[in-house]
Amino acid sequence: MAAARLYRSLSKTLIPKLPQNQLLLSCNLAQLHLPRRTYISDMRKSAFEATILRFLRQELQFELQSNPPKQPITKFDSFTVDGRHGERWIRLKRQYANEDIKVEVTMFDGAAPAPSSTATGGIANADDIQLHITLIVSISKGEGDKVLEIACSAWPDSIEINRMFIRTNKKMQAEPYAGPDFKELDDDLQDSLYDFLEVRGIDDKLATFLHGYMKNKDKAEFRGWMERVKSFIERK
Repeated sequence: MAAARLYRSLSKTLIPKLPQNQLLLSCNLAQLHLPRRTYISDMRKSAFEATILRFLRQELQFELQSNPPKQPITKFDSFTVDGRHGERWIRLKRQYANEDIKVEVTMFDGAAPAPSSTATGGIANADDIQLHITLIVSISKGEGDKVLEIACSAWPDSIEINRMFIRTNKKMQAEPYAGPDFKELDDDLQDSLYDFLEVRGIDDKLATFLHGYMKNKDKAEFRGWMERVKSFIERK
């Protein structure tokens, strides 16, 4: 008991007491310090977001005025067209006799100088560039498990065959043999294969359609991308 009284006496002597008003002030400053920093950080974050949103809204308004949205095309000749909203490719399908024909088409994935610009030897500008589209034509017959697959390029007004091979609907080999480069084949065989595709609707008219379609899709996907980014930033 005596030791306890001695400890309490020493504690009162050695530990200084702050005046009541100074103690309250210290507590208040401690409480206000962190919220003040958070408040400034929130203000900066809001300012950055407001700037981004302003630019996005301006760009969206410009796009809507200069390139008004168009009704998606769902049919071209004998093909049905699946625009695959939000994706970088579309799919076309049709029947021909006993064949199921499916065409997978990318958006613009490359470019090359136009023939006129290469002939003159000058430097190609934007008007002299031909945009490139890749399409994979898959042809199957009835219940068979074999598929003829033809890789093509679609230029603004022409189709160009690159390679063709047979695959199965089952699990493919890691590195299937895709045949020789198409241009290495006999000229008459090349012409026959172009005729083979043409009667199935894979022709120069399709190339022209795809380029027009993809120009509209490119603008629509850009608008959709900006809308998604804007919605995310606006979310609280």
